[in-house]
Amino acid sequence: MTAEHLCLIRGGGDLATGVAWRLSRAGFPVVVTELAQPLTVRRTVALSSAVHERKVSIEGMVGRLARTPQEAVHVAFSGDVGVAVCPELAPIGADVVIDARLAKRNIDTTSNDAPLVIGMGPGFTAGIDCHAVLETKRGHRLGRVIWDGAAAPNTGTPGIIAGHGAERVLRAPAAGRVSWQVRIGDTVTKGQQLGLVAGQAVTAPFGGLVRGLIRDHQEVPKRLKIGDIDPRPDARCDE
Repeated sequence: MTAEHLCLIRGGGDLATGVAWRLSRAGFPVVVTELAQPLTVRRTVALSSAVHERKVSIEGMVGRLARTPQEAVHVAFSGDVGVAVCPELAPIGADVVIDARLAKRNIDTTSNDAPLVIGMGPGFTAGIDCHAVLETKRGHRLGRVIWDGAAAPNTGTPGIIAGHGAERVLRAPAAGRVSWQVRIGDTVTKGQQLGLVAGQAVTAPFGGLVRGLIRDHQEVPKRLKIGDIDPRPDARCDE
């Protein structure tokens, strides 16, 4: 592969954005496709935010919303990352397709989608439905490229940070529209009301830092992940 090969990333969340950043810095033209209503919670570091903001800048990388996947290709070859709304596999003749939707299962990706197909996280098996799998589980194997076999299975439980695991995730208490009273980066206390979903309160499970929130006024189903809290008070800390 050379820097002239077009890369298509399906999904524009935070991990997908990290992959886009590395590829774009290496000179590869990158197109990212997303849903019309992205479900990303770590929006400040996600290219999916371009769907509503039209243009985002992340660590020196610029993502620009295009009207079509084909227009996004022109953006990609201009030096920015092209972002387009396209739930299906975009017919742009990509040389590399990366499924970064992190659905924890393979929705519709096959090894025939491009000359090189990469699946991120659980649900993919290299040599069967893609050519390679990228490990996404926190730990010493994080980021490892697997050419034969699968990523670590989905445990259904977020990694432990400062003694907190599943409770770090904020989930919608009901189906309906989200209305936040805090912002990403705010420090909150245990029991503090963070917002409402269909009139039902979402509260902080413990004191910490708001690391992610789904877009305000988004319609969500019950139990969907809509945010997360980091128990560490330093906004600059890394997971």
